[in-house]
Amino acid sequence: MSDKALNVAILGATGRMGRAIVPLIVADAGGLRLSGALAAPEDPAVGQDAGSHAGTGSLAIAITDQVGRAIEGAQVAVDFTRADVSMRNALACREAGCALVIGTTGHDEAQRAELTELARGIPVVLAPNMSLGVNLLFRLAELAARALPGDQYDAEICEAHHRNKVDAPSGTALGLGRAVASGRGVDLEEVADFARHGNTGIREHGRIGFSVVRGGDIVGDHRLIFAGAGEQVELAHHAQDRTGFARGALVAVRWVAGRPPGLYSMLDVLGI
Repeated sequence: MSDKALNVAILGATGRMGRAIVPLIVADAGGLRLSGALAAPEDPAVGQDAGSHAGTGSLAIAITDQVGRAIEGAQVAVDFTRADVSMRNALACREAGCALVIGTTGHDEAQRAELTELARGIPVVLAPNMSLGVNLLFRLAELAARALPGDQYDAEICEAHHRNKVDAPSGTALGLGRAVASGRGVDLEEVADFARHGNTGIREHGRIGFSVVRGGDIVGDHRLIFAGAGEQVELAHHAQDRTGFARGALVAVRWVAGRPPGLYSMLDVLGI
């Protein structure tokens, strides 16, 4: 391993994304080094070797439940935890001067404002989805919304995830909604329809609708429909496994290292 390797801490190392990222770091030829791994205090994996837990063999990195210990010596931390936990982790990273990539979803407006403030001290990449394909989809959604006016094309966002996902709509679905709203020059909160039940009446022009599926082990499906008179335009992304999200997160890790403080998105990472 090169002495110039970038030290990376995984916060949420025992979750689905953590277990997907660790093997990619191990397989990286000298560019990245796992320096720490964090799990929740009640997680039975605490104390185990992070590499062995992820199926890559021993790395001599013990999983800890102390964020300060996990990020010690790290240049970049990657957070895939829960919204409330990610806020504590972000504060610890700022205190340690460690850059941060957050793939955790479900942050409310107050938490996003707090992250903006924390990012005055360290560079932070915050993205509802780390997939390069999904982030391209965000840009395409904005361009399509700009070209297809809301009084002629109804926008609907349909998403599906595994049964254990706790937030709805997904962060990616909300990201698509914000992209559509941005393309149309409106505020998503003012035009979003998050639920329909009973006699809802006819659809209002300009509304952005959401539908949610939770079941089984669906990794993540997202579809944006622009339904107009006599035609439909669809943009979609289907995740077959979590590798695409993990690879995107490591693209963000390499990009954010050494950046000036600020709150960045994956669009900044990709230069689009």
